[in-house]
Amino acid sequence: MKPAKEICPTTTKGKVQEGALIVDVRSQTEVAEVTFDVPNYLNIPLNEMETRINEIPKDIEIVMVSKTGDKSLKTTYFLMNAGFENVYNMRDGIVKWAAKGFPTKGNVNDLLNGDSCDCTQSNCC
Repeated sequence: MKPAKEICPTTTKGKVQEGALIVDVRSQTEVAEVTFDVPNYLNIPLNEMETRINEIPKDIEIVMVSKTGDKSLKTTYFLMNAGFENVYNMRDGIVKWAAKGFPTKGNVNDLLNGDSCDCTQSNCC
């Protein structure tokens, strides 16, 4: 199998503005604490992915997300195996998204736990 396409939060934000769907695989408890504030959003917890895969459209770009990007990478491969072609994993998850100040709802302070994004570094996306 070919490697999953991984993108950073900045690229994800651009794709969402162009109509891509964020599929968040975190638990409902995690989502209740802090979530993405974007128009095209779907929460399917990892343990429900197999039974709810039909809720994910195949005709638009999909960006899989989780807290740090690890669980969403697994589901990116799962969707690729199921025939999805326009699916991406967002590296570093909602933690990096929130650290960059991108739109969220909820308490980001608990999520970040002191994690911050110094975008003056050349490796910051």
